[in-house]
Amino acid sequence: MKPRFTLSKVVAIGAFTMLLTACVSSQMPISPANDDVDAAPPPPTVTSSNAAQEQASTCDLEAINYAIGEPFDEAGVSQLQSESGASQVRVLRPNDMATMDHRPDRLNIHLDDQDVIADVRCG
Repeated sequence: MKPRFTLSKVVAIGAFTMLLTACVSSQMPISPANDDVDAAPPPPTVTSSNAAQEQASTCDLEAINYAIGEPFDEAGVSQLQSESGASQVRVLRPNDMATMDHRPDRLNIHLDDQDVIADVRCG
């Protein structure tokens, strides 16, 4: 009966195993203690002054509700913006694409098919 493993096969398998083990164990784990790695900055803190600033930057819809049902006029956009206190204005017609980011300081003017102001919203 012929042996299944010859000496050369056993030596080759052993050498291959040693090479794999050397590659795996020679890698240094990455940790914040290493000098090459920058530590992440601390998360921002939320204070009551930030909340008050956000409240102050929101737009006021009560001041411009009169515009609903009126025909849209590009010249009137700046008036609606100043009356609402919004820092930005976005005009949205039917089927217009819009981002879904919430900005309390932005006035959204929604128009219908005849360019009549259907709704005004902040955000």
